[in-house]
Amino acid sequence: MDTTAWQLWLIAAIVLGALEIKLSGFVTLWFAVGALMASLTAGAGLGFDGQLIVFTLVSAALFGASRTIFKHVFMRDAVRLKTGVEAMMGQEAVVTEALSDPHGGTVRINGELWMARSLSGPLPEGERVTVEQIEGLKLWVRRPSASHEVALPQPRPKKENAGWD
Repeated sequence: MDTTAWQLWLIAAIVLGALEIKLSGFVTLWFAVGALMASLTAGAGLGFDGQLIVFTLVSAALFGASRTIFKHVFMRDAVRLKTGVEAMMGQEAVVTEALSDPHGGTVRINGELWMARSLSGPLPEGERVTVEQIEGLKLWVRRPSASHEVALPQPRPKKENAGWD
């Protein structure tokens, strides 16, 4: 190819770079870098087929690796944001329907009503509780001051007379 091939690739790189500034998404940036590499190979004397291969390989490799590149360069110090059900763990809720042992009740958290079961015994309406775990669409809650052990019911003492009362 003649001596202007590297200049055409350089113009393509500049145009693609300008498009990247105008558009969002970091897509044309990788093609601009590919065109810049093709310009360098054209300047080194590689044929048109080689230039196209370099352009394609560099652009595709950078496009494929862009998520990893941005994650490691720009997001290395970012804190993972918890959303949805994951964000409710450890949050405070208010009992709106008393939580009794066999059936549970309802709590309000983030303005929504959820079915709940108590890990710290029966809880009256209006009590503040902490979400400990989530099982499907049911929250398991406990009093904030309660220990992390579930209180089991005490066994009944055995009667001496095993007959009918």
